Amino acid sequence: MYDRYAVYVTPRGGLAKTGAAWLGWDLAAGRRVAQPEVPGLDASALTQTPRKYGLHGTLKPPFHLAQGRSEAELQAALSALCRDLAPIALEGLEVAEMSGFVALRPIGDKHGLATMAARIVEGLDAFRAPSTAAEVARRRAAPLTPEQDRLLRRWGYPYVMGAFRFHMTLTGPVPPQELGPVRAALAEMFAPVLPQPFAVEDLVLAGQGADGMFRQISRHRLGT
Repeated sequence: MYDRYAVYVTPRGGLAKTGAAWLGWDLAAGRRVAQPEVPGLDASALTQTPRKYGLHGTLKPPFHLAQGRSEAELQAALSALCRDLAPIALEGLEVAEMSGFVALRPIGDKHGLATMAARIVEGLDAFRAPSTAAEVARRRAAPLTPEQDRLLRRWGYPYVMGAFRFHMTLTGPVPPQELGPVRAALAEMFAPVLPQPFAVEDLVLAGQGADGMFRQISRHRLGT
């Protein structure tokens, strides 16, 4: 049913609603959402790249299911991992510039979240089909450090383990001269719904459909 799978942190409540509206895609409901009119911003153009993923923070990046593995087995394995992982409370989230785009980033100590992400990446790696030569070449088109290239070869993605940086993407690439104004406008939009603290109490298994859009498949509680 799905071309690729991923494990995400996704918010609930006001943040989820605002994020879905801004991006134009509700990951949990699996449907398009009317985007808001924001003075000075072209919401459709700014969100063209991240729209298909919905508002999320990636723990295990999208991967094709390994031959001989099933979605049911993947869900069971994720549930078992989640039962062994404790919930995390981050100080909060902030709207920030990140390498040419705008995203929500965690405030405060991120060690617990990085450790959780590493557990998920490693614990579900048996379900990941090996990367194709074309996929590796596409990742290498962006400048990678030697360590990131090693991570790409080992885990199928260059920004995991020691290179992991949790974030929830709000825009695609933004011209340098526009980054400041875009960040400021989004900071104003999201300010009323940014949680402090931000509790990570469950993880979402998401799947990419034939239309290229990601949808929530199941939500798994941590520590239960």
